[in-house]
Amino acid sequence: MTKARTFRGGTHPPGSKNLSSGCAIRRIPAPELVVVPLCQHLGAPSNPIVAKGDRVERGQEIGSQNGFISLPTHSPVNGTVSAVEDAPMPHRRTGPAVIIETESEDGGQVFEPWSDHTAHSPEELVERIRLAGVCGMGGASFPTYVKLSPPPGKCIDTLVINGVECEPYLTADHRLMLENPEDIKLGMEILAYCLGVDRYLVGIEENKPDAIELMEKKGCTVLPLKVRYPQGAEKQLIDAATGREVPAGGLPMDIGVVVQNVGTAVAVARAVRDGEPSLRRIVTVTGRGVASPGNYDTSVGTPFSVLIEASGGYTEDVERLISGGPMMGISLYTDEVPVTKGTSGVLALTSSEARDVSEGPCIRCGKCVDACPLRLTPNLIALAAENGRWDMAEEFGALNCMACGTCSYVCPSGRYLVHYIKKAQDAIRARGKES
Repeated sequence: MTKARTFRGGTHPPGSKNLSSGCAIRRIPAPELVVVPLCQHLGAPSNPIVAKGDRVERGQEIGSQNGFISLPTHSPVNGTVSAVEDAPMPHRRTGPAVIIETESEDGGQVFEPWSDHTAHSPEELVERIRLAGVCGMGGASFPTYVKLSPPPGKCIDTLVINGVECEPYLTADHRLMLENPEDIKLGMEILAYCLGVDRYLVGIEENKPDAIELMEKKGCTVLPLKVRYPQGAEKQLIDAATGREVPAGGLPMDIGVVVQNVGTAVAVARAVRDGEPSLRRIVTVTGRGVASPGNYDTSVGTPFSVLIEASGGYTEDVERLISGGPMMGISLYTDEVPVTKGTSGVLALTSSEARDVSEGPCIRCGKCVDACPLRLTPNLIALAAENGRWDMAEEFGALNCMACGTCSYVCPSGRYLVHYIKKAQDAIRARGKES
């Protein structure tokens, strides 16, 4: 086996993956009412092309693409549109959505299945992936077809499939590798074909030895990685896999690399082989705030409350609900937010799991600087932000921060470093728009 690699910096938060790592994926039927967000991907939301009272079929386009960094949105069910309105969202307070009364999940509109992807040109496959609405399913939700369309002059030579899942608690990707390695492999081959690359591999952390063994048995080139957060972030994964460094403000394709999540690879395989739009995904529901944690195959638009109910409901001491993982996830004010293509997990945490600390002054220990995987100075960026010195925060590299939460986690004074850095980022971007 290849010696495990890693990157500089990072930290080791408790994994807590044992709560759900042994739970096989269970399919959840679509609920009576699905709330399908039009803003499931990074970039411009889809434009709604249906109205209240319209009948829709499973797989039918209900939101049209709105620009290059955008995607079409499809109905996950057969049913009737009951409303097109703003609804609570997992990544923002509210957002536009198409609300559909479910009748069934059978049949519907799909594309022509292509059993042999090599019988089609890369351009045809990229167009199919665009029309199917496939986006990154590891959290960032970047439109996949854009990553497969590098501009002239960008020579891609390496494809890295991200099976790291470094966020504590989450096990959806782990289970997907154990239960559906064939689709991951097919999706990886299609992605490599689209990019015209011969070098492609899967990065998996050593805390998933069963997934490493199985993916190798399926003929995949696996890169074992040391367990360290945020190993699954694109820049850190590329560093470990290739030794290359993405320049500040740059993209992976600037150094010849494209990264895709294992869930995205499965969505690509289904879009091409089965003609299936991106309608469902695997979601981990976990934390000691639910009675029975698990991993679920659920339709886009399913309210979190339905998944919580499938997990036995809340425990008496539940205190916080989070969309995503505990490091980069977003705290929610309601469980009526819907699953999106980028929803990797739902955490229900108890008071003993939710790490609430009182903020103290910076003691100049430098732990945040040592831990920052991007080699920034979080303490100085935060200090500049506290004092409204947006020019100084920008000079210290605030816009390069990916908000992984490592600095806040290691800070002995409980400083809200990510909060201050995000505040600086918003101010710097707003100032840029004004100028």
